[in-house]
Amino acid sequence: MPPTQAESVIKNIIREIEQECAAQGEIVSETVVAFMVKAVVLDPSNAFNMDRTLIKSDVQKLVKLCVTRLLDSKNPSLDTIKMQVYFDMNYTSREDFLEEHHRVLESRLSSISREITDNRACAREELESLYRKIVSYVLLRSGLGSPTDIKIVRETTAALQSVFPQAELGTFLTLGRKDKERQMVELTMIITGIRLFNRDCGKGGEGIDDLPEILREAIPATTHHIDYQLQITQELAYRYTAILEKISKNPLLVKEFQSLLIKEALYNVRQYEIFLQIILSDIISCAQEVELMIRQLGAQMELLKTTVKSKTAVPTSQVFPIFIALANLWTSFQDETVLISVLSNLTTHLEPFLGTHELLFPDKLMQELLEGVIVKTDVYRIKEHMEERVPLDIRKLEWLFPETTANFDKLLIQYRGFCGYTFATTDGLLLPGNPAIGILKYKDNYYTFNTREAACSFADNPEHFINLIKEKAKKNAELIQLLELHQQFETLIPYSQMRDIDKHYIKPITKCESSTQTDTHILPPNIVRAYEWNEWELRRKAIKLANLRQKMTHSVQTNLSHMRRDNYSQVYPSKDVSTQTMKQNSTGVPRPQIYLAGLRGKIKTTREVKVNLTRAVDET
Repeated sequence: MPPTQAESVIKNIIREIEQECAAQGEIVSETVVAFMVKAVVLDPSNAFNMDRTLIKSDVQKLVKLCVTRLLDSKNPSLDTIKMQVYFDMNYTSREDFLEEHHRVLESRLSSISREITDNRACAREELESLYRKIVSYVLLRSGLGSPTDIKIVRETTAALQSVFPQAELGTFLTLGRKDKERQMVELTMIITGIRLFNRDCGKGGEGIDDLPEILREAIPATTHHIDYQLQITQELAYRYTAILEKISKNPLLVKEFQSLLIKEALYNVRQYEIFLQIILSDIISCAQEVELMIRQLGAQMELLKTTVKSKTAVPTSQVFPIFIALANLWTSFQDETVLISVLSNLTTHLEPFLGTHELLFPDKLMQELLEGVIVKTDVYRIKEHMEERVPLDIRKLEWLFPETTANFDKLLIQYRGFCGYTFATTDGLLLPGNPAIGILKYKDNYYTFNTREAACSFADNPEHFINLIKEKAKKNAELIQLLELHQQFETLIPYSQMRDIDKHYIKPITKCESSTQTDTHILPPNIVRAYEWNEWELRRKAIKLANLRQKMTHSVQTNLSHMRRDNYSQVYPSKDVSTQTMKQNSTGVPRPQIYLAGLRGKIKTTREVKVNLTRAVDET
C-alpha cells in the first residue's frame, strides 16, 4: 500500500474511533487515539499481521479493541497513556519554551510595529498619533503596565521624551523599516531601565510588579507542592512494589491478584513520579537562575546610582548601557515568572491521572494486601546491596564502576534505571537498579541491577532478557515511554525523547591506575665525553693545539706565482720624539701698587697726588 493511501486509512480509523467514543460519552483527543491504535496493533495477543494490508474485518476489530480500551475508565493503564500523551504535548525544555514565548510575543507586537514602521505622518496631529503609538508599543513590549492606565502612560511618555523627543520623529520617519524596528527595541529597553531605576529610587514605577519578590515566594511554594505530591506518589509506589514482590514469590497468588491491576497501578504512579521529578528539576534550575539575576540586578542598580549620583546631566554613553542591562534582566525575570506558572499548571493538570487509585485500592483493601509485608523504599533497597560487586569470573563483558569511570553519574541507564532482569523474570516488577554493583555495557547500552545475582544472570544471556522486556512492553504500551524503549519501538518515540536522542550516545570515560617500567639503556651506551657544543670553547681548543707562541709565520713566493697577485707591504711612519726634564723653574716681577693722595674728605677735587709704592725688583 502506498504511504499516502496508508496514511489516509489510518486517519479514517482514528476518526471512526473518535466518533465511537463520543457516541459513548467519552471525548478523547486524536493523539490519544493514534497512540492507542499503535498500542493495540503492537500487542501480540491481538494477532495483527503488519506484513499484509488490513482488510475490512481487521479494521473493525481494531476499532472495537481501541474503543473498548479507551472506554475502560477504571484501568490505570489508560490513565498512564493519557498522562504520557498530555505531558508530551505540553512539556518542553527550558530553551524551547523561552524561544517559543519570545516568538509569540513578537507575533503579538507585529501589528502595532507594522503600523509604526509603515506610517508616513506629515501633519502635526498625525505625528502626535504616531508618538502615542510608540508609547503603546514600548508599554506592550516591556510588559510594565497597561497602555490604558493614564498614570502609566504619562510616566512612560515622560521617560520617552527625555530620550526621544517628539521633534526627532522626522528623522525617525526617514529610516528604513529594519532600522525603525531596531530603534524601537532599543528605545523600549532604555525606557524600561529608566522606569525600573525610578521605581528603585521611589520616584515612579507605576504598575511595575515586584517580580523578584513574587518569584521568591512562588518558587518555594511550587517546590513544596511538588515535594508533597512526590512523597505521596512514592509511598504508593513502594506499597505496590511490596505487594507485587510478595505475589512474585508465591506463584499461587498470581491468578488471584491478576484482576486487581496492581501492576498497571504501579506503572501509573512510577510514570507520575518521573514527570514530577522532571518538573522539579526545571523549577530548581529556575530558582538558581533567579538568585543569580537578583544579585546582578542589585549590582546594576548600585552601579547606576554611583554613575548618576546627584548630577543634573550624565553622558548617555555611560547610563544607556546600564539601562539596557536592567531591561534585559527584567525580561529574564518575566520569562522565569511565565515558566514557573506553566510548570505549576502542568503539575496541576497531571494530578487527575491518579484518580483511579482510590477507587481500585481503598484503605481497607490496601491493609489486607500489605498484611505481613515489609514496605521498602528505593533508597533502602539500594543500601541493602551497596557493598556487593560483580564477581571477577563473569566479567567477560565490559563492566563500569564508580572508581574506574569518570562520568559514571552521567551515563544514560536503560529502563530509566530499573532492573531489567527483575522486570523480565517477575512479570513486570519495577525495582530500582544499584549502579554501585556495576553497570553492564552491552551494545553501547548501559544496564543496572538490584542484586549481584540479577547482574550475573542477565550477563549470561543479555539478548534473551532484552527480548523478554520488549515482548512485555508490547502488552503494556505505557511501558514504552516509561522504560524509554524508543530504540525498540521507533514508531512510538515521544517528542520529548526525540529532543534528547543525542543523550543516548554518551560514552563512558574509563580510568584506571597503571604503571610502566623500561630499562635505563636498552642499547649499549655511546656517549662521546669529548663532545663540545660551545663554539668559543672549540676555538680555544684549536688555538691551544696550534701552539702559536713558539711558531713563526713564513711565506714563500715562486717565480710562477709572484705575478698572479698584488703584493703589499706596510711600514710604521716615524713618530715625534719629545723629552721632559725633572726640574721646573719660574720667574716673578713686583706687583705694581699706586696710591692716590688727597681724595679723602673731598667732595669735588681736581687735583690729586700719585704715590708709586711698587717695590724694586731686587727687593722681591
